[in-house]
Amino acid sequence: MIFGIIAAIVSGAAMSLQGVINTRLSDKIGLMESNAFVQGTAFALSLIAALIFGKGNFALIKNAQPVYWLGGALGLVITLTVMVSINSLNPTAGISIILISQLLVASFIDAFGILESEKMPFTPQKVFGVLLMIAGVLLIKWKTA
Repeated sequence: MIFGIIAAIVSGAAMSLQGVINTRLSDKIGLMESNAFVQGTAFALSLIAALIFGKGNFALIKNAQPVYWLGGALGLVITLTVMVSINSLNPTAGISIILISQLLVASFIDAFGILESEKMPFTPQKVFGVLLMIAGVLLIKWKTA
């Protein structure tokens, strides 16, 4: 469990840094160009890591449901929309709204057992937690005169 918590912390920090870095790169070379660079370097590094550390088998992809092949396409959507949100808002507000969206969608997936997930109810405590996060974003964006 501790490794899962550490991984989640590292993931969140990396996602925040990546969002800002990608946005700044897009300011210099363009949105689609920076996305192509980011996705290209991620592909190259992922392929190298798979060749060195991988224990699976690419040929087994035919055994996976086709919906599970959409991860790369979603990576494109994620990278582009994070850059646009950070550029339009600011890192704190953009990432806060992204986190709320992630939490809501993850709760929906859990509540309905979507994509082979274990069903977990969306309890009143979870609703209250999401409302607190939304209130936090509103406080962050609230500008005093």
